[in-house]
Amino acid sequence: MSEEQKCNLEKFSHYIERILIPRHVLGFLTTWLTPEAVERIKAEELKGATAATAMLLKYLLELQAEGWFRGFLDGLSAAGYTGLSQAIEEWDFGKIESLEVFRSLLRTIEPNVKNEIDPRNIIDHLTSCVNKRDIEEIRQITDGKGPVAGAEKLIDCLLRSDKEEWPKTFYIALENESYDNVLALWDLKPGNEELSSGKDTESEMDENTSAFNVLQFSEEPEKECLASGSTVLPEGNKSYSSEIPEVPFGMKKDFKLRDYQKELARPALGGKNTIICAPTGSGKTIVSLAICDHHLKTQPQGQKGKVVFLATKVPVYEQQKNVFKQYFDNSGYTVAGISGETHESAPCGMIFEKHDIIVLTPQILVNNLSDGVIPSLSMFTLLIFDECHNTTGNHPYSVLMYNYLRMKLGSSAARLPQIVGLTASVGVGKSKTIKETKDYICKLCALLDAHVISTVKENQEELQRIVFKPEKIIREVGKRQEDLFSEIICSMMAKTEEMAKDVFPPLNSLSNIQTRSFGTQTYEQWIVDTQKKCRLLNMEDKDKESLICRTLFTYTEHLRKYNDALMINEDARTKDALNYLEEFFKNVKNGGYDETEKKLTENFEDKKQKLCEVARDDLNENPKLDDLICILDDEYRQNPQTRTLLFVKTRALVTALKNWVEESEVLSYLKPEVLIGRRRKDESTGMTLPNQKGVLDSFKSSDNSKMLIATSVADEGIDIAQCNLVLLYEYVGNVIKMIQVRGRGRAKDSKCILVTSKPDQAEKEKINIEHETMMTKALVELQQIKESEFVDMITRLQHVEKIVRDVRNLSARRTPEGGNKKLLCGKCKRFACYTEDIRTIQNAHHAVIDKTFEERYSTKPHTKPRSFQGFQKRSKLMCINADCRHDWGITANYLTFRDIPLIKIESFVVEDIETGEQNIFTKWVGVNFPMKEFNMNELVEQAHTAVVK
Repeated sequence: MSEEQKCNLEKFSHYIERILIPRHVLGFLTTWLTPEAVERIKAEELKGATAATAMLLKYLLELQAEGWFRGFLDGLSAAGYTGLSQAIEEWDFGKIESLEVFRSLLRTIEPNVKNEIDPRNIIDHLTSCVNKRDIEEIRQITDGKGPVAGAEKLIDCLLRSDKEEWPKTFYIALENESYDNVLALWDLKPGNEELSSGKDTESEMDENTSAFNVLQFSEEPEKECLASGSTVLPEGNKSYSSEIPEVPFGMKKDFKLRDYQKELARPALGGKNTIICAPTGSGKTIVSLAICDHHLKTQPQGQKGKVVFLATKVPVYEQQKNVFKQYFDNSGYTVAGISGETHESAPCGMIFEKHDIIVLTPQILVNNLSDGVIPSLSMFTLLIFDECHNTTGNHPYSVLMYNYLRMKLGSSAARLPQIVGLTASVGVGKSKTIKETKDYICKLCALLDAHVISTVKENQEELQRIVFKPEKIIREVGKRQEDLFSEIICSMMAKTEEMAKDVFPPLNSLSNIQTRSFGTQTYEQWIVDTQKKCRLLNMEDKDKESLICRTLFTYTEHLRKYNDALMINEDARTKDALNYLEEFFKNVKNGGYDETEKKLTENFEDKKQKLCEVARDDLNENPKLDDLICILDDEYRQNPQTRTLLFVKTRALVTALKNWVEESEVLSYLKPEVLIGRRRKDESTGMTLPNQKGVLDSFKSSDNSKMLIATSVADEGIDIAQCNLVLLYEYVGNVIKMIQVRGRGRAKDSKCILVTSKPDQAEKEKINIEHETMMTKALVELQQIKESEFVDMITRLQHVEKIVRDVRNLSARRTPEGGNKKLLCGKCKRFACYTEDIRTIQNAHHAVIDKTFEERYSTKPHTKPRSFQGFQKRSKLMCINADCRHDWGITANYLTFRDIPLIKIESFVVEDIETGEQNIFTKWVGVNFPMKEFNMNELVEQAHTAVVK
């Protein structure tokens, strides 16, 4: 070995030390190294690979024998260190040095990576950049010690990888396994385009070439919303000189926005705050992509745009996030997404800071503004509100825009973001005249600070050719003349109410709802109100209070199930309603099954035989279902390719009607799919996002199913395949809902049929049709007002709205009272803890530090033990009372502490120790007592949990 080689090896030793694991090459060096030296290096490696490599190099550089340098290089190549071997042979470590930025990034996001990924899912994707021996070791560690330990080993291996392509390979692995939270942080964009795309994109583009990647929309109507050509905006309208870049879709690069879409986009492209109002299926998402693209590309010199796209529902958020990611892939702009499903583990601050486009559910943005993660809305340059008609009341959209109005009308000099709203219908509220409708729309514009309402006027003919408006039909049908099932269930409900009154005679005085009928939504509201008031019962005998509260909860839960069964029976088969009750009582028997539940179950069993006889009686069949068969049979006879979307009110009814269709000799060939929302608290039914996506993809791509039965989750925003028959089965809302669900019938010659046995429902739908006409006229009249006058008008409304909200917020603020209070279980009223033992963590989480608290709760493993904001969920927390088991919250690991109890205030009743007055709160922000902040030293001394060693 020459002196120059020795000098270079010493010079570049720090690169080798950061990469090499000595045990991988020691077997190739035994010809030159003594056994004692090998053992010392192995022992040093137990302390750390870097120090061991330094020792190995020291021994090698002291060697006098010939051939060891070539042996070292051959050993590196044989062990898989091809990148390092090449760098040493050429004495060029440029490629290895270029990886340092990614090593630094990986070290930064290491906590997120190791708590998010399971190495077993991605290790097979990384065989090209992780040593085979290390891969096996990662698997063994993961199987033996868990995914976090395995991920730590994987991260160490990636940090020591000498493979130039490992950042891109890691990115692809994360993408393939849908680790979106980590993917959002693993940024291969600006400055590293050649790594993320495999080539220098800009070098292959001339000045007229679009830098945007191809996006394939799966929804046929959206494709029809595009036209062939090479330009996007006509030059005729000089009031908006901005132009939209070409929007390539699919593999055809000559697609462009249609003329009506250019018309919709025009005001927003001119920088104006705009509400875009256009029918479902007209391609509003495509318009928003073009606006976003143009906005980012036309920022002033030295400034950078930052866009937020807001979607109200998680399935819609998922859909739009994927659309934006596909569109802006390899564009130089980065896209990330955060929703209620992912925000607990997502480092929101970093995501907002690092990305150009963030797709969100609105409450996430509200929370991050409130917590100070986002200092101000002024950090964004464009906010896009999907389904912007929701900007009313206390909706998160409304909260965000109140924050915006405070900036606009206050003393702040901060730059305001541009606002763009998207909707199929602005709505009419409670308006009865065109004037009232105009006032309602103006208020919506004021809340969104919209200076323009953009609708299609010049290109109506084209719009009507592309977007088909379904024929609207109201079909009133008959119902059972006699209903023995309902008679029996109603008598059982009356008996159950009497049993509840025996326990608590003033039962009827608990709720303000005095007029109620069995089998109605009003009765459900009475149950909710009664249970709420039960929690506030205050008696001298606390044991009696606890017993009565718990017993009334049991009675009202049984009444709720009977009420559900009546509503199922009204719209489906008696058989389905009976199955619903049988499943409920089966679960009751498998639970705690106290004396009250035994009595109630016996009452049901006494009537069960008679109920079964009624369910089997053909005379008790539901004539509404016969009418539904007639409608479907007629439509499919006329057009066997018909695709049906059937909307119903409840999840229970979805299940009942699916079973009915599958068991029907006439309809079973339709093979229905179902689409319902996610599982909510205390509900056993629900669909995960992957389930929902699977159903939608299957319904689009397969001819196997010809019917989709859905709840309201499908009426707003979700991308559903073409349907030419939309059935609204006792499903009526306001004019906005009517327009949205009608818009699901996107195929030519489609129909939208309301099927109802209730005259008031039919009348309500007729009123909705009148409201739509009124809304259209109001929009036309508002658009005729000069823009300057319109802006002045909404500015005046904004001042009024701000004053109203300021006063409301001031009056709503509660000054915490002094003194210690009790928290009682919201169901059985047993003592839980004192308020003076509650500590706030990160201004968002509430821990109980009293070491005796663990005597009053029990736990069970959490079904989703995810990490969030420095916490690791461990268990579900519940009342220790075996007859209660009310959900109190969770336990979690935090910092070095294990199983800290974190409680939710809606699960408790707050009792004043001195006066005995009781209150319930749904949010911590509204509580009437002060709380101290979490203190490490205090928790070390007082917490019942042990320090993790």
